[in-house]
Amino acid sequence: MLKSLFGKKQRVEEEKIVAPLSGKLVRLEDVPDPVFSQKLMGDGMAIEPSENLVIAPFAGQVIQVFHTKHAIGLRSRLGVELLIHIGLETVNLSGEGFTPLVKEGQKVKVGDPLMEIDLTLIRDRAASTITPIVITNSDSIAYIKKSEPDIVKKGESPIIEVKLK
Repeated sequence: MLKSLFGKKQRVEEEKIVAPLSGKLVRLEDVPDPVFSQKLMGDGMAIEPSENLVIAPFAGQVIQVFHTKHAIGLRSRLGVELLIHIGLETVNLSGEGFTPLVKEGQKVKVGDPLMEIDLTLIRDRAASTITPIVITNSDSIAYIKKSEPDIVKKGESPIIEVKLK
């Protein structure tokens, strides 16, 4: 809470995003796909996953499960919109290797399972397993703080903190 000029407290809207996957946290700029590395879809981070379960990184709602099952869109309770894009060029798998555990419109809390993935299949048949985690409504973000690359644990390790306008 901040004090305004008139002594009343103003609420600062902050959202903490934890790792939706366990693995190695990577800068978005280092993702080997220009759509993500040049932040054409928005800013964020990426994770090279080490296990097969994707979980909700914040409390909110599922706004999209792509028909090819390779990506999920979420909106936090404060309005942060996040895309979890599992692997690179995984749209070409036409859903193979992905088992969604949620539906569009479903409310989720941190740690709720979103998707089971077959890392071996993705590793063998897609360009990469690296998973970009992108804020797609960056126009509503006043500030973004990203964690340094490291090993992260799903549901526990903070990866991004944002303040909304």
